[in-house]
Amino acid sequence: MSRRRGGGLLVAGTTSDAGKSVVTAGICRWLVRQGVKVAPFKGQNMSLNSFVTREGAEIGRAQAMQARAARVEPSALMNPVLLKPGSDRSSQVVLMGKPVGELSARGYHGGRQEALLGTVLECLEELRGTYEAVICEGAGSPAEINLRRTDIVNMGIARAARLPVLVVGDIDRGGVFASFFGTTALLAPEDQELIAGYLVNKFRGDVSLLEPGLEMLHGLTGRRTYGVLPYAHGLGIDEEDGLRVSLRGAVRESVVAPPVGEDVLRVAVCAVPLMSNFTDVDALAAEPGVVVRFVDRAEELTDADLVVVPGTRGTVRALEWLRERGLAAALARRAAEGRPVLGICGGFQALSEQIDDEVESKAGRVPGLGLLPVRVRFAVDKTLARPVGDALGETVEGYEIHHGVADVLGGDPFLDGCRVGSVWGTHWHGSLESDGFRRAFLREVASAAGRRFVPAPGTCFDALREEQLDRLGDLIEEYADTDALWRLVESGAPAGLPFIPPGAPGGSS
Repeated sequence: MSRRRGGGLLVAGTTSDAGKSVVTAGICRWLVRQGVKVAPFKGQNMSLNSFVTREGAEIGRAQAMQARAARVEPSALMNPVLLKPGSDRSSQVVLMGKPVGELSARGYHGGRQEALLGTVLECLEELRGTYEAVICEGAGSPAEINLRRTDIVNMGIARAARLPVLVVGDIDRGGVFASFFGTTALLAPEDQELIAGYLVNKFRGDVSLLEPGLEMLHGLTGRRTYGVLPYAHGLGIDEEDGLRVSLRGAVRESVVAPPVGEDVLRVAVCAVPLMSNFTDVDALAAEPGVVVRFVDRAEELTDADLVVVPGTRGTVRALEWLRERGLAAALARRAAEGRPVLGICGGFQALSEQIDDEVESKAGRVPGLGLLPVRVRFAVDKTLARPVGDALGETVEGYEIHHGVADVLGGDPFLDGCRVGSVWGTHWHGSLESDGFRRAFLREVASAAGRRFVPAPGTCFDALREEQLDRLGDLIEEYADTDALWRLVESGAPAGLPFIPPGAPGGSS
């Protein structure tokens, strides 16, 4: 590959969940294996799954994992705008890794978003000046004609930065040809000239049966298909939202290694509203013999050996939800019986005696579940940190993202929180990714649950993540036209691509 700095590509999608994050990570891993210095980028991300960089900036977890795929350190430059939903109509705006306020969707799209385009483009240009290639991920669909005027993540940056665009379509959903054609045909001529072609994702079966359709699509649009990726079980990276998380999916969808001991260990995760960083349980699901499921009914806790109350962007709302569904009472019974419960971040706060919240919910003083001797006060400033510590005789690394400040009044120390009996609580996300600590914690859980479960001695979560990213790189290398992809990255969209009518409606371009 001939290489120079500043190459770029935007990976767009016909829909949300078309596979943009996975394809972006796969291209990054393929390129870095070719010796290319590459970085990921997403101008604006909407997600409750976030990560803290070493400089203390909050970015989307998908971009952090794409950075890992590219074998570079994640930074705020890679995700300058992060929106963290607090309700159906408002989100916290995180700019360059720091929260700058709460805005309604109308307020954001009504002017604030467009004003951020300069910042987004500056970050992209800084990356392009440093790396030989920057692989950008779009959001939703580039043909969202109601939002095109203020777009800063799809065709808005593609046109401003002259990026070629690869459109990904999920054929497993059906309608992929209509989606490719319609996505292109709803764009203005200036945008269409950057749509270089298509990539089919999640194909099952004989690809020769698909080829006539790809030829017809080329005839209709003048654009080629750069690859057909097969459906691959358990393949992915940390997602923006939803419950389809990579390693948990891999455990559920593939042949799971049998437990080392005589018993399996069952983990129930309370699917609280506005759940954030549910990726914390991926490391548990990666363990042979550990079965992880998400639950929303009290009776589903009955046979669980461990219940996890995960992070949430709405602690008070989560408390109400737990009480309404009878889960709060079930958790109290578990604690009284000495059966294991783990609260992480917002889940830790929910287990406290009392919450004073004039920031997130503005509900004021609210009683917690009272399972841990902790009082929580919400601060205006958000804690963003990458702590390192010790627990259960093992070194632990994690990251913190929270407004709540915990005053621990008793119990045994546990990371930054405490433990009382078989109830644990901490603000630290990612702690279970520390292999020695995870194994020690599972031994404690198995003992308290009366299970003859033994953690596998050789499970390395870090190595499993690397295997996942290598599989993504393998998919690109084997099933995409990598020479043609590199020409896009280095030289831009092919010249003379035809306009497909009708184009963008008036006022949306």
